[in-house]
Amino acid sequence: MLMALSNKFGEMLLTTGNKSEVAVGYATIYGDMAGGYNPLKDLYKMRVFETCRWRNANHRDWMKGPEGEVIPVRVIEKAPSAELREDQKDEDSLPPYKVLDAILERLIEGDQSVAEIVAAGFDKATVKKIEHLVYISEYKRFQSAPGPRLSQKAFWLDRRYPIVNRWRDES
Repeated sequence: MLMALSNKFGEMLLTTGNKSEVAVGYATIYGDMAGGYNPLKDLYKMRVFETCRWRNANHRDWMKGPEGEVIPVRVIEKAPSAELREDQKDEDSLPPYKVLDAILERLIEGDQSVAEIVAAGFDKATVKKIEHLVYISEYKRFQSAPGPRLSQKAFWLDRRYPIVNRWRDES
């Protein structure tokens, strides 16, 4: 529906998957990944929340939006959910985003091995699960809209793996 409206009115549809969701496959092809540009593509979920809070508290003359709260706090504080079934929350199958983002930053930006991340104090089974989700979600990232590069390891630009690569770090 949104793509049809985008085509009808000649406007670009923005996708909404952030780096955390895109990393582990919690962005849906032809769903929230449908669109021509993703402004959140290289921002981890916790950074998106920080950015929203900052925007509500700050305004600059060059900003086009109004002063004050432009993103309702209830939206920022609502438990993240893919909303694919009733009462579903991302934390039903993922660690809290604070933990997930810390693991992803080590895996992606830090190029750390599972052993290094576990040595830093993270649960091995959780790290292995997240690493697995990152690898099996690569095919989705090949189809994702472009977005700004905000880190040293932006998906597509700086970090690409073959979608049929079955190598895994077993250490």
